[in-house]
Amino acid sequence: MEKKRILTGDRPTGKLHLGHYVGSLKNRVRLQDEYECFFIIADLHTLTTKPEKEHIEALADNVRSAALDYLACGIDPQKSVIYLQSAVPEVIELSLYFQNLITVPRLSRVPSLKEMAQGAGIEEMPFGLLGYPVLQAADILLPRAHLVPVGKDNVAHVEVTREIARRFNYLYGETFPVPDVLVSEYGSLVGTDGNAKMSKSLNNAIFLSDDEKTVTKRVMSMYTDPKRVSADIPGTVEGNPVFQYHDAFNPDKAEVEDLKARYRAGKVGDVEVKEKLARALNAFLDPIRERRAHYEAQTGLVDEIIYDGTMRMREEARTTLSLAKKAMGMSAVWNRISRKAQEMKKK
Repeated sequence: MEKKRILTGDRPTGKLHLGHYVGSLKNRVRLQDEYECFFIIADLHTLTTKPEKEHIEALADNVRSAALDYLACGIDPQKSVIYLQSAVPEVIELSLYFQNLITVPRLSRVPSLKEMAQGAGIEEMPFGLLGYPVLQAADILLPRAHLVPVGKDNVAHVEVTREIARRFNYLYGETFPVPDVLVSEYGSLVGTDGNAKMSKSLNNAIFLSDDEKTVTKRVMSMYTDPKRVSADIPGTVEGNPVFQYHDAFNPDKAEVEDLKARYRAGKVGDVEVKEKLARALNAFLDPIRERRAHYEAQTGLVDEIIYDGTMRMREEARTTLSLAKKAMGMSAVWNRISRKAQEMKKK
């Protein structure tokens, strides 16, 4: 029995952080034994909010960094395909066909697009950003994926993919699976400042590549309960970033519950709670650091993994595009013209 397929990935805009791990990477590592996994490094998607040349020039390093984060977290290139979006040209052609299967008003109702525009300081919606979910649909359906692990903020994007797949199948015959969504149990991870989800641009992130000293420093400066000015004052656990991180990363649940009880009773200080969180986070990150060092020590290995994965995806992409064009009848147009032209040349 053939394994079902997964497609998910990231825009290479910088180093990945703990928020990426709980939002998607954790699921990817777990699922790679159960599914045939395709992990896209979506560099074309970065152009929707960062089209300037200096951002494009940074892509090569960012792509390698994203792939290294994948490998360090436990993605196995022998089991999964890691590939570069822009090196698979079929995605553009498939996206073009999909553009005609969905309306502008429907895309305008995708809530995250406005949030992305606001976050990038864009006043008027560019065509590419409005069509972001359509290109994403092409990403997902090009390997004919059955499941898409995403954070909650991307569920609406995948629903657009599902609608496009159903529309295509209705018009042209069953060609694509209608993919299901797998949402992370943790959703987005609050930033160390407690004010927003973790983000590099907001300087409130702990990165998967941070060393032990950096992690400890970031944890000790974390936002906690602002009303708690001394350790003997009962504190609030709910919504407290330090305890959210304990829940997500500290495997010693008895310790976490003890800290929560004493925090609520005003019998433990923020320093002890943070020190134990720093210890738990560094213990979590140590195996990731070891795998990162393994891949970094082998010059060119990360590039080779991306290249091999991209070549594998290109084979799959050619098959999918051929199936889609045949179903639509697009292949017949050129086939008739080229056949007639070749017959004329033989005369």
